[in-house]
Amino acid sequence: MFNSILVVCEGNICRSPTGERLLQQLLPEKHIASAGVGALVGQPMDNVAAEIAAQHGLDPGGHVARQLIPEMCKQADIILAMSTRNIEQIYRISPESRGKVMLYGRWIGDIDIPDPYRRERLVYEEAFNLLDEGARAWLQALQRS
Repeated sequence: MFNSILVVCEGNICRSPTGERLLQQLLPEKHIASAGVGALVGQPMDNVAAEIAAQHGLDPGGHVARQLIPEMCKQADIILAMSTRNIEQIYRISPESRGKVMLYGRWIGDIDIPDPYRRERLVYEEAFNLLDEGARAWLQALQRS
């Protein structure tokens, strides 16, 4: 059973905090956290990502970007990465994580969630929609296991 889920992206200010909040909303009994492989440590959630999250009923407040470290990987039961590139970066940071790292977009076509950082709002909205779809798909997958 997966009780601890770690959501990982690049900077930990757009995709992973949004994915974290979506999963927290759907799986309130689980411990869900996020981090970045190249985190903008100490930064809050990106303004546009936070705005879109809030428009969809999520609370983006209180997020502080964290750098992924091996101890976080060790503590997580499953690690959900935004891209295949992020998976390789996770393996470099924590080689022993192999076997518990999967794509966040696994159940929606095994897709990468594109990074919207510093792009137009439409890209953020598309990323949010994929994150929401991915979170719902993970909910179903975890309920089956």
